Amino acid sequence: MMIRILRRFLHVIRQPATHYSLGFLTIGGFIMGIIFWGGFNTALEVTNTEKFCISCHEMRNNVYEELKPTIHYTNRSGVRATCPDCHVPHDWTDKIARKMQASKEVWGKIFGTINTREKFLDKRIELAQHEWARLEANDSLECRNCHSAESMDITRQSTRAAEAHERFLFTGQKTCINCHKGIAHHLPDLSKAELSPRPSLLPQAGVDGDREAIARYVEATP
Repeated sequence: MMIRILRRFLHVIRQPATHYSLGFLTIGGFIMGIIFWGGFNTALEVTNTEKFCISCHEMRNNVYEELKPTIHYTNRSGVRATCPDCHVPHDWTDKIARKMQASKEVWGKIFGTINTREKFLDKRIELAQHEWARLEANDSLECRNCHSAESMDITRQSTRAAEAHERFLFTGQKTCINCHKGIAHHLPDLSKAELSPRPSLLPQAGVDGDREAIARYVEATP
């Protein structure tokens, strides 16, 4: 009985126009398309929330705890940046590309790549360098979703910040991540960095960089 039903179903699937009118197939396809798109978009938005990000203990117990004391988490204006604000582009096409890229992290979760504090710390420099490189490649797109060079009033900034923005940001010589590494999470132990890193991935001393960490990083680099 079940075999006959299955064969009948497969036969209908192979030649739907033989059994149903064009109007029925068109309307049915349209309705199914709406259901699929609604489900896909809902799943996309659910996975694009801070609640989802910190549902894994790897994130909740490590980088999320580091975020809490920073100005991006709590400040006088009450405006808070969540995980997807800084790590997922807002434009739909860029968001989808980032989601596809991040799908590799599922394998890391399954195989326990950073499921302990020790594993996380051992992997931290690699993870940080990947994220620094990504932000440098897209001109700090996620930063610029909130921070606009055109809207900056440098007269209200410190002398050092104003000079740095005028010299590097406004001229396009540098992008946000070149100077603002470690602004939301702790810097990794740079002594564990690979020996031939891209020079631009080195945290900038005198801005947000940890001078001692940078010194160790330089010592480990030929």
